[in-house]
Amino acid sequence: MAWIYLVIAGVLEIVWALAMKQSHGFTKLVPSIVTLVGMIASFWLLALAMRTLPLGTAYTIWTGIGAVGAFIIGIIFLGEQISAMRIGAAVLIVSGLVLMKLSSS
Repeated sequence: MAWIYLVIAGVLEIVWALAMKQSHGFTKLVPSIVTLVGMIASFWLLALAMRTLPLGTAYTIWTGIGAVGAFIIGIIFLGEQISAMRIGAAVLIVSGLVLMKLSSS
């Protein structure tokens, strides 16, 4: 169950990051509320996952899902720059996440 909590927490990190961008510095109400609710839910699920998963594993996976997810969302929905170096960086992050998962019992 901890891994499910962790994946959902990572997805919520993507949600709140996108909502924060859309809030324009917390000047728009709905995206600001989505940001705060998403943050709270993401942190809560991360905390639940950390009850059984090692700190380093849980935190690395959580931030990795958020980072790569925000990168992909930025490209697809926000028209952010795509380059070989940025893709390479994302591949390295995903590689680290896979290795972290494989090294966990």
